[in-house]
Amino acid sequence: MTNSIGKTFCITSFGESHGECVGIVIDGCPAGLPLTEADLQTDLDRRKPGTSDISSARPEEDKAVIV
Repeated sequence: MTNSIGKTFCITSFGESHGECVGIVIDGCPAGLPLTEADLQTDLDRRKPGTSDISSARPEEDKAVIV
């Protein structure tokens, strides 16, 4: 099994669920694409603990960081 998907944009995941971080590398993303952490944070906030009856009780904060 691989941790990469896609052709035009190839996304490779890394990290571990309860480790320091999980993330993705995006190959094929055009230089200068106006993308910010705030663009990603909205989706991460949807899975925040305590936001619904089916959300996780995990204490970790999900915070988008573009490196």
